[in-house]
Amino acid sequence: MDLLELWPQIQIWARELGLSQIAVTGIDLSSAEPGLQAWLAAGFHGSMGYMASHGMKRARPAELVPGTVSVITARMDYLPQDTPPDWLAHETARSLQPGEAVVSVYARGRDYHKVLRSRLQKLQDRIAEAIGPFGHRVFTDSAPVLEAELATRSGLGWRGKHTLVLSREAGSMFFLGELFVDFALPETPAVSAHCGQCTACMDLCPTQAIVGPYRLDARRCISYLTIEHAGPIDEALRPLIGNRIYGCDDCQLACPWNKFAQVSALPDWQPRDGLKASSIVSLMRWDEAEFLRRTEGSAIRRIGHDRWLRNLALAAGNALASMGMNTEDRLALQQALTTHAAHPDPVVQEQVAWSLAKV
Repeated sequence: MDLLELWPQIQIWARELGLSQIAVTGIDLSSAEPGLQAWLAAGFHGSMGYMASHGMKRARPAELVPGTVSVITARMDYLPQDTPPDWLAHETARSLQPGEAVVSVYARGRDYHKVLRSRLQKLQDRIAEAIGPFGHRVFTDSAPVLEAELATRSGLGWRGKHTLVLSREAGSMFFLGELFVDFALPETPAVSAHCGQCTACMDLCPTQAIVGPYRLDARRCISYLTIEHAGPIDEALRPLIGNRIYGCDDCQLACPWNKFAQVSALPDWQPRDGLKASSIVSLMRWDEAEFLRRTEGSAIRRIGHDRWLRNLALAAGNALASMGMNTEDRLALQQALTTHAAHPDPVVQEQVAWSLAKV
């Protein structure tokens, strides 16, 4: 099959596989290297040592996968099928309910790594059926790849001031994935940026982690602190985390473009029981066996039960420090914390002590 004929066919296959949009870019990302170097030099990657150890390989696709000539980028929308029209207001209001445990929208269903990777592998199989064996490799937030850079260069969207990729048709509520291939495809054009003078994401970030337009200090980011960071959380930042126990959507909820976010046709993103609107107390009752059972096939499982408890204990402390809870709910939180006061993990133990002191 002629490559000019192949690309329209690949787009058809992608839609059939549940991918929301695909595009193509080349592999010369050299102009992105100074920005990456500056971000690492500032220490904005925090304890994510692998970011520094991979160095500039992130900006050099052909070093990561020798022989790579083109990169097919993919967008997969993830708003669940039952998302109401007023979802932005509803999600924003959840942070004002101190006793509720808030999990980021993207993490309430199946593990996106598995879902998107599987779809891209099936796309690769269809291409191979048409043209024969070829060099390839699939990525979904799983290797030293500058995903947002590749996505913007290929035209999936532009880089928002919160550093996420934004689309006029889909906001930012989508996952990104890549298929590296060893043959040339026609590159799709980049799109212009449409953030203008808006700073809503920067203004609303609870911890002020967006230290400037397009500059994120991960060390202050709630998503980093609740997911990537393994040790105690900086006491100065704890009150700002509120009731967020896994990730944070605030910069996306503030973004005007997310009124165009798309509901996914896939059932994979439907919220699991316990991950959409549960109380902090109920989740603190999960022992490790129940945590593993409830999070099987979920992105949440990788943080482990101890970090899960640390996050819940922090949220419980913030709830106790708030003025928005009745006596009965306060006592339930206190009792849930006391249950873990002698936890074997010193990080959990310290966090529980800090939170009980809020009584």
